Amino acid sequence: MIKMTTSVWATGQQPSRSQRRHRYLPESMQHPGKMLPAIAARAIDTYTQPGDLVIDPMCGIGTTLVEAVHQRRNAAGVEYEADWAKLAVANLAHARRQGATGSGTVLAGDARGIAHLLPDLAGQAALVLTSPPYGSATHGHIRSTRDTGEPGIHKWNQRYSRDRANLAHQSLPVLLDGFAQILTGCRALLRSDGVIAVTVRPYRHRGELIDLPGHVQKIAERVGLVLADRIVCLLCGLGQDAILNRASFFQLHEARKGWARGLPIHATAHEDLLIFFDRTRSPATTSGYSNAA
Repeated sequence: MIKMTTSVWATGQQPSRSQRRHRYLPESMQHPGKMLPAIAARAIDTYTQPGDLVIDPMCGIGTTLVEAVHQRRNAAGVEYEADWAKLAVANLAHARRQGATGSGTVLAGDARGIAHLLPDLAGQAALVLTSPPYGSATHGHIRSTRDTGEPGIHKWNQRYSRDRANLAHQSLPVLLDGFAQILTGCRALLRSDGVIAVTVRPYRHRGELIDLPGHVQKIAERVGLVLADRIVCLLCGLGQDAILNRASFFQLHEARKGWARGLPIHATAHEDLLIFFDRTRSPATTSGYSNAA
């Protein structure tokens, strides 16, 4: 049966930029909504073995794929935005130059039709690992007056999609419906003991905290998946006597504004990793690999 893993993973010991340095092409930092490499690497190590197939239906610049091929797994990804798909291909080539032995492929397309895009991989995936979009733009990179000596806030690399057909531009109900279609297609790609892992966190929209992990769990159950595990993946670092903050400028800015208004708002310090298996497969016959301590 699926083995329960350590409930908290210390995946934020190094900042995102440090985790990507040399392992990814420098232009990868232009994508503002990247999966943390340590989360992808730990999930792949936990739920797969060398030679297994890992799929990411919304692969962005290829974090899941790169971490998979470095661990001697094979990987396939789909990415809606052609520019990011090209960068994912380039990151895979970079991984091969660094000695990665797994094979990887990227297809530019709409993951809502992933089962039709990857028909030859039906029933083969040991792990589907992905994350839903949080909107067409995020905080990106920030420089404040303190950093530049110039008045005002300077932002760049905060937008990863301008295509209005991208799910990232849609309202929450439409986004969730589209993600449900993606999960349905991914079910067809799973082998009998495969799992689907979704890394997701709450976010604020016009001051309201949106429980995206809760929404994802509900739609996953709606399309025939069963929650097997919920893991806390830390975005902060753990020092000897303190927590090492990794929150963005705007996360801290919003938290401080909230406290000034008497609202106990906190910066997000973790992501949930939701682990699902196919409801049609009995948990007693669904075997996962747990290499975690």
